[in-house]
Amino acid sequence: MSNLERDPQEVVAVTTPDTAGVEVLGPREVPLGGPRALLVRRTLPQRARSLIGAWCFVDSYGPTPVPRAGVMDTPPHPHTGLQTVSWLYEGQIEHRDSTGAHQLIDPGQVNLMTAGRGIQHSEVSTTAAATLHGVQLWTALPEADRGVAPFFEHHVADVATLGEATLRVFVGSWLGVTSPVTAYTPLVAAELALPAGASVELPADAAFEYGLIVDHEPARLQGVDIPAHHLGVVPTGAASLRIEATDGPLRVLVIGGVPLEEPIVMWWNFVGRSHDEIVAWRAQWQHEVIADADPGGRFGRVTGYDGGPLPAPELPNVRLRPRERKGG
Repeated sequence: MSNLERDPQEVVAVTTPDTAGVEVLGPREVPLGGPRALLVRRTLPQRARSLIGAWCFVDSYGPTPVPRAGVMDTPPHPHTGLQTVSWLYEGQIEHRDSTGAHQLIDPGQVNLMTAGRGIQHSEVSTTAAATLHGVQLWTALPEADRGVAPFFEHHVADVATLGEATLRVFVGSWLGVTSPVTAYTPLVAAELALPAGASVELPADAAFEYGLIVDHEPARLQGVDIPAHHLGVVPTGAASLRIEATDGPLRVLVIGGVPLEEPIVMWWNFVGRSHDEIVAWRAQWQHEVIADADPGGRFGRVTGYDGGPLPAPELPNVRLRPRERKGG
């Protein structure tokens, strides 16, 4: 999924230690596209926090009826320096990218695309299911790996159980289950389901910070109430995560990772390290793809999408400057 905002926020993150308790972060509603846009709830990045481990972007969406036109129709658009991670609760999405990958994703499966030095892709919802409902996440690639050649991975998540809890692990390892998709820093991501009134105590890595991405039912994390559609964050040092279904059956995503101790600059669909780098990538996209001047350039080409690529928005009139990241 792209960040389709006409005036995307600059985000510059610098990791700083945090030994505070659980943070509770509310969503910001962002329409992706025109009048019939898909409305997403963005909980990362925001002023209070920019990263959880290397996770740098979280958009939750739906449930949205599929039969109406344009539920998700994201034209080819670029990415650099990151990985996109797509996870569905309901529905089906068709992915195409400039590596030649063409893949449908259904619930219980993960699509992971490593942008590395540069890629473009499109995502379109299908009418194979009545509802579209899911989460799009990004991870920031560390300096040593952010120039890798782009590639795409698809995996059907394996299931682990602990008491009444069901865990579908789609990045990293947990409860004896390991996902084979590539991670460049220590990371984990899993969908957790709990019946109403149940609780679970999950083993945690003390070197990780963790995020709880709550869907439509509220949850309790380490004894702290997390409202529906919010993000709860646990800093490093926790030996376990206690998660409770307080109202009804609970479905959440749990993400975590070792803090990324590198400054990053995020603007539009790029993750870089400086203002000049972002400016250069935007210019390349506009020249190579939008002006169709270099089909073999940094971003390649997407084939099979019915429409043209997405032009980049205008850069802000100020230089993208580092600022200290709050949180974790």
